[in-house]
Amino acid sequence: MNLGILDTVSLAATLVFALPVALLGVDRLVAGDALVGGAFVAVGVLMVVLQEWLTTPSDLPAAVAQRVAGRVATTDDEEE
Repeated sequence: MNLGILDTVSLAATLVFALPVALLGVDRLVAGDALVGGAFVAVGVLMVVLQEWLTTPSDLPAAVAQRVAGRVATTDDEEE
């Protein structure tokens, strides 16, 4: 998984929201509430997985920015 800077920031923002949900699920699992705990863990995992796989309208400007930055930031080694 080769992430650029914008992808890394996006993943970190998603984890800020997904980790508390998943940790609540783990807490409920430890407390013995398997159905609710499993549901919260599944929601937390799906938040991260769907963010990585789905392309949303807000992803398009980031994709364009990465392509432009990749073309502008070439080194002499890459030009050969």
